[in-house]
Amino acid sequence: MPTVPQSVPEPGRPPRGSRRGRLRGSVLVIVLVTLLFTAFALVLLVEQASTDLLVEARDLAARRLRREAYSALDATLATLEDFRLVVGNLHSPAEGWDDPLGFSGWSPRAGCTAEVELVDESGKISLSHVDGATLVNLFKSWDLKQAEAERLADALLGWMRPDYVPMGSRSPDYEQGLLPFLPPVRPLRSFTELAAIDYAREVFYDEEGRPNDRWRRFAATFSLFDYPTLNLNAAPPDVLTALGLSDVSQQQRFREYLTGTGIYAHAGPAWLSSAPQAAQVLGTAALPPGTGTQVQALRINVTVREGRTEFRLTAVVASAGGAKVVSTTALSPHLVAPKTAAPAPPAPAVAPAAELNYPFTLLEIRENPVMSAPPPAAPSA
Repeated sequence: MPTVPQSVPEPGRPPRGSRRGRLRGSVLVIVLVTLLFTAFALVLLVEQASTDLLVEARDLAARRLRREAYSALDATLATLEDFRLVVGNLHSPAEGWDDPLGFSGWSPRAGCTAEVELVDESGKISLSHVDGATLVNLFKSWDLKQAEAERLADALLGWMRPDYVPMGSRSPDYEQGLLPFLPPVRPLRSFTELAAIDYAREVFYDEEGRPNDRWRRFAATFSLFDYPTLNLNAAPPDVLTALGLSDVSQQQRFREYLTGTGIYAHAGPAWLSSAPQAAQVLGTAALPPGTGTQVQALRINVTVREGRTEFRLTAVVASAGGAKVVSTTALSPHLVAPKTAAPAPPAPAVAPAAELNYPFTLLEIRENPVMSAPPPAAPSA
């Protein structure tokens, strides 16, 4: 039987089977690398899709909670109006409107919880009406020396008042700074303006430019809204001290009367409804100027939760004759008044819109506001 001749590989050339094996191995490596990149791309796509879905789900949940928050705000305002119509004026939550949702019988939909916190904004001193003596009284109680307290009061009032005459000889010159500017000579629009006021930035900010405890106490003592009289029912110790009521026993007796503790424990929580009553409790012949016993501006904090999702709404409201928003126009005495422009042509007559007979004026409303740190407790005697 004849033998089949076998091919002999050429010298230096690998066998055909070896070349096919290497080719199959290269194809396998390419396929594996392709699969690896495909899997990596799919993982990124799934993660991105999960993030997008999570953001969309939270956005939908926030929109649902937003409706509940505004419903809770409406129920709160309805309760406040009921009490105002019966009592005549609001003085303190101790009158019975401390739980407006419970009083009205309102509750959120199933699976949600709602909380309402009422904070009397008018328990603070309005910066629109503060005077130098009040500021000096307060700053001295914060362990500032007389000269330092007067310098700080001069800096603040010189920033806010066009006709203010400083108590000291030092007057800041903002036009000579690295970034020249003129003081706005109008009340503060935000407490962050303190960082721009000469000397105030040294008192209210630390070395790294962050608000310190004095900044927080200042924000807890003064209000950016305009009202002529503050409500003594909600006045904290720093406010009483600024008004000249710095006697510790006087402040303690005043607090015990409002909270129904100490010598007034048998009577329970009470409120001041008139100036003579307030003077009697404080043990003084007359109240300090700029004080009263009625709520001028009320801050309503609404928090609605569903599982781990939370929506917060804060609004400041005032009844007729109460607080108002201060003017935000900056007027510098150094600026020349602009020329009077030619009168504009008369606008076409427009039918007046229907007036909404709403019992409150909305001064401010914010959704999911950034919560600042609470002010430090006043030092005990």
